[in-house]
Amino acid sequence: MANKRTTFAKLQRERQKKAKAKAKRERRQQRSAEDDEAEATSEAGSTGAEQPSAADLMERLEELHKQFDDDEITFEDFEEQKDQLLAQLATLPME
Repeated sequence: MANKRTTFAKLQRERQKKAKAKAKRERRQQRSAEDDEAEATSEAGSTGAEQPSAADLMERLEELHKQFDDDEITFEDFEEQKDQLLAQLATLPME
């Protein structure tokens, strides 16, 4: 018996399947690269200098509030910097 030839529709399905798998693989690689970059950035920031103490962070937070009250910085900048300071405060070891 002769072998059946593959239909055009089947070839198209296989091509689409391969293209979808390739796109998925690329998205994973991109996401992985972004995660690695974010991790490297956070490690560089945390290992680059000694972490400030809780008292230092609280002083900086107080200064930040004063700057916002005096309209020296915008609300968005205030919120961003406040979140960063509070995140640093949360990561400090308990003394």
